[in-house]
Amino acid sequence: MLDEIGALPRETLGERVTETLRGLLVAGRLAPGEKLSLRSVADSLSVSMMPVREAVARLAADGALEVLPGRAVRVPILTVGQFNELTRIRLAVEGFAVEEAARNRPDDALAAMAAHAEVFQAAAASEPSDAAEAVAANRDLHFAVYRAAGLPTLIDIIERLWLKAGPILNLDMRDEPRRLHGGRAVRAHAALVEAVRRRDPTAARAALENDITTAAAHIVGLGRLVAG
Repeated sequence: MLDEIGALPRETLGERVTETLRGLLVAGRLAPGEKLSLRSVADSLSVSMMPVREAVARLAADGALEVLPGRAVRVPILTVGQFNELTRIRLAVEGFAVEEAARNRPDDALAAMAAHAEVFQAAAASEPSDAAEAVAANRDLHFAVYRAAGLPTLIDIIERLWLKAGPILNLDMRDEPRRLHGGRAVRAHAALVEAVRRRDPTAARAALENDITTAAAHIVGLGRLVAG
């Protein structure tokens, strides 16, 4: 995946490497347990080791990466308890975000939400399902709704949650693409966009909760999280 990114501009390399890795984590393009060597990251991004070390240190401080012996890093594998805690926090924080989006969204935000929902639906309906496209569209849709709340600090908080949640979504979509054909996520997304369009905070929260809790139950049911 890293070899698809290409070289980065030379200025503020530490921050740029950090944002690149953050983007991969939030988008679910790095899976729980996946290991990366600092050298492979540096080579893939055409930078020296120093900005990679800086980026990894920042992300490790956020709990988004784990530093291993031998200059390797790993995407953490959460325990069931940690994942359930993360899910509860997401429901509270992201539920508030969609309520505020329903109350405050600008009219021109609806088109982007609908477009991302359509991309997700198409990816889910394709044969076989395009799980990578679905993961990206899911992220884009959620953040289009959250940004419509008009609260930039809230977006920062949610992005930090997704640093941990994004990789786990691989278990829900990429490793089990057949589940996309069930249509639950498609229906939840449609309900969320419609509720925001109608400016209905209660319905928006209900749609989001349905989306998050259904995915969370499926992930726990896969049995791939660490017990505890």
